[in-house]
Amino acid sequence: MKPKVVIIGSGFSSLSASCYLAKYGYEVAIYEKNKSVGGRARQFIRDGFTFDMGPSWYWMPDVFDRFFKDFNKTTADYYVLDKLNPAYNIFFKDDVITIGDSMDLICSEFERIETGSSKPLRDFIARAQKNYKIAIHKIVLRPGISPLELISKETIGNLNQFFTSISKEVRKRFKNPKLIATLEFPALFLGAKPSNTPSFYSFMNFADFGLGTWHPKGGMHQVIRAMETLAIDLGVKIYTDQSVTRINVNNNGKATGIQLNGNTIATDIVLSGADYHHSETLLAPKFRQFSEAYWNKKTFAPSSLLFYMAFNTKLKNVSHHNLFFDTDFEQHAKEIYDNPKWPKAPLFYANFPSITDPTMAPEGCESAFFLIPIAPDLEDSPELRERYYNIIMERFKELTGQEVSNNILFREDFCVNDFKEQYNSYKGNAYGLANTLTQTAFLRPKLKSKKVDNLFFTGQLTVPGPGVPPALISGKLVSELIYNQLKP
Repeated sequence: MKPKVVIIGSGFSSLSASCYLAKYGYEVAIYEKNKSVGGRARQFIRDGFTFDMGPSWYWMPDVFDRFFKDFNKTTADYYVLDKLNPAYNIFFKDDVITIGDSMDLICSEFERIETGSSKPLRDFIARAQKNYKIAIHKIVLRPGISPLELISKETIGNLNQFFTSISKEVRKRFKNPKLIATLEFPALFLGAKPSNTPSFYSFMNFADFGLGTWHPKGGMHQVIRAMETLAIDLGVKIYTDQSVTRINVNNNGKATGIQLNGNTIATDIVLSGADYHHSETLLAPKFRQFSEAYWNKKTFAPSSLLFYMAFNTKLKNVSHHNLFFDTDFEQHAKEIYDNPKWPKAPLFYANFPSITDPTMAPEGCESAFFLIPIAPDLEDSPELRERYYNIIMERFKELTGQEVSNNILFREDFCVNDFKEQYNSYKGNAYGLANTLTQTAFLRPKLKSKKVDNLFFTGQLTVPGPGVPPALISGKLVSELIYNQLKP
């Protein structure tokens, strides 16, 4: 009889783990609290407009390729990928930097801003590429059990990069504040200030400039659909609208199942891909590994205020991805991490996928979402949402030279309270636990509970960290741990 695994949640890491576990020969069932799969990567469709509710950047295509290859599949078996050119635009007060789809184009743009900057850029990205190979092919494939996992010929040779920041490395090479902001931006995907992110994580710059920005036709949710299809083909059972209320543990300290809707589901292994903090609240206090004080001291990635909008016209002077850095980058970062409060002059991001993908909106229209990164656990009210909507739409009008307020067919908001309610997200964070030096690899919450046998965790609060590619890897890592403990 096959050992049974119950998985809580259906985000990227849960779906990844379910596929590997099914391949290994387990009987796997996923229970998702919402009405559709995907976790933060759900999709919102209305009146012919399609919106990715969460992740919208397809970076590190090699990680997706490797995932599907593990099942003798390719991404092309499930979805169509387009490389974006431009990858994205960055709007400053007096200029727009365009990031093209090749290093030559990007170097030309850097030279336009600062003469002579292309050489240090190529040197910086070459080093970032080396870090990428070490990180993606070695470090992130370790389960975060021991500090010895970080010790290798390659990591010892780069040890100094863990004790200096990306910010310092960038500012050694570049003086122009626009170029600095451009190179520090990818660190935000790791959920921390560039000044607190080890310079080794410059591998994100190679993911950006070296590997490019891609778009799955139909949106990022197509990746979720692909993984869902693969999981079902492998025999995984998926149940939606099923909220787990308790993880059952017997007198011997062993997880024996879950409680939901008044029913008990017995199992051999419990794996939670839900928020780690929330997952532990499903346990009796004596079985929890971490106190509230522990979680409160951790550096969490930002939350977000999002606006999903449908326009009845095509927009001008924007690309698929757009960053609005016309205000003080460092001040906004301080208002997220150092002195948490609603930002005085927020940076923001705008996504218009229908510019490159006509399936995302009706003909002649545009689907969009705007995102303002904010500190977790801030007050969230309709009045605050409206205030910040007005702030960014006024700036959008000034920077792109178009008045669009009368072209909006509908708008939906999503913020801190929604992250808490819909995803059980600790303090309403959007991206998980930040990858700072003291929250990297073995210093993150573990994939396996140290207090409950046969209880495991996966996702952005454990290893390797926040982001979609790390989530795919997290699912693989935890499935290997489970396999090594209880082989079918």
